[in-house]
Amino acid sequence: MIYLLIIVAAASRFLPHPPNMVCLGAMGLFAGCYFRTRLAFLVPAAVLLASDLVGQAFGSSSIRLYSPMVMLGTYCGATLSVPLGRWLQRECGRASLAKLPLAAVGASTVFFLASNLAVWLGPWYPTSAAGLFACFSNAVPFYGYTLVGDLGYCSVMFGCYEFTRRYAGVSVVAPIVGRANVS
Repeated sequence: MIYLLIIVAAASRFLPHPPNMVCLGAMGLFAGCYFRTRLAFLVPAAVLLASDLVGQAFGSSSIRLYSPMVMLGTYCGATLSVPLGRWLQRECGRASLAKLPLAAVGASTVFFLASNLAVWLGPWYPTSAAGLFACFSNAVPFYGYTLVGDLGYCSVMFGCYEFTRRYAGVSVVAPIVGRANVS
């Protein structure tokens, strides 16, 4: 079940969507919350790399390989949501409906900061205080899309997993995933 959710989330990058309204933060939170091993840190980066390579191979104009500096910032920004997922699991014992929106906002904010810092260091803005301000100012609309995407995808991913685990009578915990307090 967990692997299926990750595959579907990765595939969703290829669906039409507004800029930055994708599953990256939600995927990192989900992996951080449910994967026991350090494999959780590979999930967002691996999904990004796999989908970027597929997009490149099929000539996608939006999902492809791009500036190495910006790729590094994007991959780091997505991966930094994993510790927030760990916090969510540790704090709540399981995904909490009350704390999940806070974690999603945190994931969006970390992604915004990391990815736009990389854009500023890339070739598009002067590496000055004015360039930094311009870069982050121009990125504010994208932050709104990231927030909506992370909140929506968190609702879907965590909701599907918890519903299946609790009410469908299906064991969805794989050997490398799960939590200490699975009921």
